[in-house]
Formats: sequence, structure tokens, C-alpha cells
Amino acid sequence: QVQLVESGGGLVQAGGSLRLSCAASGRTFNTRAMGWFRQAPGKEREFVVVASWSSSTTFYADSVKGRATISRDNAKNAMYLQINSLKPEDTAVYYCAASTRYGSIWPPSETMFDYWGQGTQVTVSS
Repeated sequence: QVQLVESGGGLVQAGGSLRLSCAASGRTFNTRAMGWFRQAPGKEREFVVVASWSSSTTFYADSVKGRATISRDNAKNAMYLQINSLKPEDTAVYYCAASTRYGSIWPPSETMFDYWGQGTQVTVSS
């Protein structure tokens, strides 16, 4: 089992930046891929970024490409999502996810991820 806990969400003005954190605990050595997804009010959850655990392969959604960066810190057992130049349309609950499954991370799918955090709210004001 892997437990994931997000933090770092909040209210930010358009044009600002946020760094979301995801603390992992449990059997993290089995992790093969990581990702961030988000769900805006009234919309389905969508992928933001997925990456292999080594970060050698990374895919960003077009909506955040060039503005978002996924990273991880092995020593802290954590992964992060930095988003710059935030837009009101980035407003959503952001979820981190981890996968212990082998296989391609493209195309990204929620079903490939075994473990999810509880989500952290990001609100971008115009």
C-alpha cells in the first residue's frame, strides 16, 4: 500500500505560481509512474502530467505545457508540481497519483494509477 497526501493548494491571483507537494509513504519502492490530475467544478478529472518514476519520460497536458513542471525528491519521498503563470481555468482540485504497474504511461489514464491522494484545492482569481 502507498499513501499519498497533497498540500500546497490555495488562492492565488492570475499570473502567480504555486508548488503542490505530494508526500508518499508505505511501499513506495514499487512505484513505476507518478502523475498529477485535476478536476474542475462540473467537469471530469483530467490529467495534468504523467511521468515515469525515473522522470525519464514525461507527458504534460497541452493546457499546462510550458507552465508546469513535475519533480520528485527521493530523500523526502515526495513529488511536486510547480505551475507558473496560473490562469483562472487552472482552478480545480489537484490530485497526485502513483502507479505500481508496468507498461507505457501514454496515453495517460486514471486506471493505470493504483493510489491517489485526497486532493488539494487550487483557486486562481482573475
